[in-house]
Amino acid sequence: MSQIFHPSANSIARIMLTVTAVLVATSGYLVYELGRSPYVTRAYEARQQPIQFSHERHVGGNGLDCRYCHAAVETSAVAGVPPTRVCMNCHSQILSTSSYLEPVRASVRTDRSIQWVKVHDLPDFVYFNHSIHVNKGVGCTTCHGQVDQMPLMWTVATLQMEWCLDCHRNPEKYVRPRGAVFRVDYQPPADQMALGRKLVQDYRIQKLTSCSTCHR
Repeated sequence: MSQIFHPSANSIARIMLTVTAVLVATSGYLVYELGRSPYVTRAYEARQQPIQFSHERHVGGNGLDCRYCHAAVETSAVAGVPPTRVCMNCHSQILSTSSYLEPVRASVRTDRSIQWVKVHDLPDFVYFNHSIHVNKGVGCTTCHGQVDQMPLMWTVATLQMEWCLDCHRNPEKYVRPRGAVFRVDYQPPADQMALGRKLVQDYRIQKLTSCSTCHR
């Protein structure tokens, strides 16, 4: 009986299987990377707000402490958005007649909140508590980036689970002294790992990675 397939058929089959495997693996990798990319996570995308509040001006330029506006951050699960009356503490004197700030004045007059666009918006199935992180030595800029350099607010992290787990598994890489939590100019020391291990022990930081920690 004559041979049905050409002798090179085996080699061609091997090549096709190899190419198919490479294409499948490459496609999977590209999909994985796309899901973590700024295109999907919207990292580094400035959010438009009803009033273009500048952290760069207020924090970097005027030196406002985070807690002046986010007053509940040390005691509450949410950092809190300041009522417009807090804005008027300064703006009743500074730029008090500026048309740019009319929505703020209108909010105070009508007692209606400004509808801010949430920038760091976690899914509803994720539980996150600001106070526990702050009191365990997680700095504002660790998660929110250099807000003192942001004319408009944007995210610098994916906010995906792998990002959270990296810190939960290795807190010594990120924690800082409690006195430096709100410092936007804080830079990790050269011996961060040694300092981090000490703070993990001093602050009794647990490496919580169970599902129920965040998904309740």
